[in-house]
Amino acid sequence: MLFKYKGIDKLGKSAKGTLEASTQDEAKSKLKAMGIYYELLKPSKQLSLDEFSKREMPSVLLSGFAKELSSYLNSGMAMLTALKLMENQHEDEKKYSSFLNSLKSMIDEGKSLNVALTSQKVFSLPNFFTQSISVSSSGGKLGEVLTNMGNFFSSQSKVKKQISSAMAYPIFILSVAILMSGFLITFVVPKITGIFEDTGQELPEITQFVLSISDFLKAHYITLFISLIIWVIVYKFSYKNITSFKLSVDKLMIRLPIIGTIIQNYELGRFSYILSLMLNSGVSYAQAVELASTTFNNNGLKKLFADASIKVVEGNKLSNALAISKGVKLKRNFMQSLALGEESSEVAHILDNIAKLYNEENEDKIKLLLSLLEPIMMLFIAGIVGVIVVAMLLPIFSMNLGA
Repeated sequence: MLFKYKGIDKLGKSAKGTLEASTQDEAKSKLKAMGIYYELLKPSKQLSLDEFSKREMPSVLLSGFAKELSSYLNSGMAMLTALKLMENQHEDEKKYSSFLNSLKSMIDEGKSLNVALTSQKVFSLPNFFTQSISVSSSGGKLGEVLTNMGNFFSSQSKVKKQISSAMAYPIFILSVAILMSGFLITFVVPKITGIFEDTGQELPEITQFVLSISDFLKAHYITLFISLIIWVIVYKFSYKNITSFKLSVDKLMIRLPIIGTIIQNYELGRFSYILSLMLNSGVSYAQAVELASTTFNNNGLKKLFADASIKVVEGNKLSNALAISKGVKLKRNFMQSLALGEESSEVAHILDNIAKLYNEENEDKIKLLLSLLEPIMMLFIAGIVGVIVVAMLLPIFSMNLGA
């Protein structure tokens, strides 16, 4: 989303323009990182070519960038030299090379790495990443934070690949089953049962039922196909642009058995790890909570933590703010661990352990879910094929019995 701003920079000069951000809170954080005190900040209706070409930096690419840069900086290499070397090594990757060139040019002009990352127009970067870079640069922990961030994005990419790989086979089987069932019902069953209809034999009810489905599919397959496409488009548009619809869907997803637990484990585990990283980077607790709260994909959890982060900025504990907030009910062990961490001033350490616990728990649950999914789908396919076979064979048995 494009935001229009007007304000004053660090030198007291007036500043105005536009910037890219997912939410208004993210836009405020970016202006703060750029040293601009805004008087006006609102969504802009102006269309920008960057808005269409700019996309979020893939986790695997961001992980590689963070790890590679940290290794050069930890070896004592200057920032500008490291970026030049990285640009030369990745000159075949046009978009990534352009990103590195943009950073190199801004660093050469005397800008900080955080400002360069925030201002570049090639990729969109997570706000918590740029804020951690900003704080760690002044605290002398840049190399360490980049290494940790690289490991984090690497693990996120690994989880996505594992889930995608694990789901590929069940989705393939389901697709083949749907196509095979549609072919049998639409073309094979009518030809076989048509023989018995010509003899005037009354067909069994299950055969008539399958034939009615076949007739319906043949008469309305174009309408059904177009309706499906329209439904998918409307759903995606509504989910992306209508906040209340997205919130309702996300709340429903998190209440589902097994799947809801996996979603909450993933979201809370990621939040815990990001908050732990930011606290270890030197970011203040209130600011770290506010920034980490924007990283949720599930809008139900995002709203819950966004409301709670406002209370944290006002001086309340996050555990207390979450306990009195209305919305999604969080896992008890997360709430207890968070409260314990805030009481003992060991939030970063305890949340890091919570993140590891949830990741391990999710791996076990996903393995269990996928192990159950395959036999369930096989039974589903067998059931469909069985009904079709019975619908075709019953008229033959009936004819034999009548004879």
